[in-house]
Amino acid sequence: MQFVIDIAVTLFTAYLAFTNHTAETILSFFPTEDEDVEMVEEEVDGSLPSLPSLFSSKKLDILLRSAEYQKAAAIESLEESETVTDPALALVNIFCTFKSPTTIRTTTGTGFFVHSEGVIITNAHVAQYLLLEETDALGDAECTVRQGTPAEPKYRAELLYIPPTWVEENASLIDAVAPTGTGERDYALLFVTESITGEPLPSVFPALEIDSDLLPRTIKDTDVLAAGYPATDLLRNGANSPLLSVVAPTTISELYTFGSNYADVFSIRGSAVGAEGSSGGPIITEEGTVIGMIVTRGDDTVDGEGSLRAITMSHIHRTILEETGFSLERNLSGDIALRSEVFTDTLAPFLTNLLSVELSN
Repeated sequence: MQFVIDIAVTLFTAYLAFTNHTAETILSFFPTEDEDVEMVEEEVDGSLPSLPSLFSSKKLDILLRSAEYQKAAAIESLEESETVTDPALALVNIFCTFKSPTTIRTTTGTGFFVHSEGVIITNAHVAQYLLLEETDALGDAECTVRQGTPAEPKYRAELLYIPPTWVEENASLIDAVAPTGTGERDYALLFVTESITGEPLPSVFPALEIDSDLLPRTIKDTDVLAAGYPATDLLRNGANSPLLSVVAPTTISELYTFGSNYADVFSIRGSAVGAEGSSGGPIITEEGTVIGMIVTRGDDTVDGEGSLRAITMSHIHRTILEETGFSLERNLSGDIALRSEVFTDTLAPFLTNLLSVELSN
């Protein structure tokens, strides 16, 4: 217990700022456009512009020191994940509703299947609301995974992983109207636990293939596809408006680093996907593999209306390896239910408390 208290004291005194973290709120307030992140003028190796990093000296190693978690994560899946090339098949909408006696608050974000056993990747700023399902911090909570166009409720999901360092840095922004940031470590893994349609869970979920290799700098100006559930109509007409999935062509305009000497973030030019609600959507190559995930708005003055920024899959791979001891691919398979249970028992209560305290202030 003293260990947890000591950790809590450290975390609550940490500087909390900078990332784009709040899933779009539909009913309780209307978010404005993210402000542009101020760029650092220095370049890494003379070629990649650098974004400020908040995590270079921070690491929560609770899962690294959990023998039970390490054992569960070490179990490999007996079968390789089956994949699809059509992003619309793998795309999901993560929709949370919080009801209190006086308000109804709704958040929406995008995710996509990355393993045929039902593992979904999305943004931490979308998935953080699942931590609040067992609390009354925002009222009576319900989060569902929706699919199709229009999106229809299909599944319930549980957290498999969310970077504790991200929650530490962003807990104070949980209720911000227009948070800004770089998207560093802004990812989370969920897995489907049950159907809410009365139909059995599929034996195979339509998952996209991911490419966690380092992106070459020559990838600039490459044609890619962006996919998501832009929520423009919901913002205009209310949460009962149909939510449609969109897949649109675009191009990569610039690569950035968080000081790692690698391409951690890239910007894409404006497209029909570029709106609130698309956070957590994939960026896909012409070969059908995912190289990035949408995290923030881009700079429309440079890249056109609807521009976005995405973190690379290599950034996710590198940082989840640092925090868990296992690669991104290994974190997507094996004994998923056990690993989620250990995460829920060890870290989730502490992270939930961080968010709940901020909401009560």
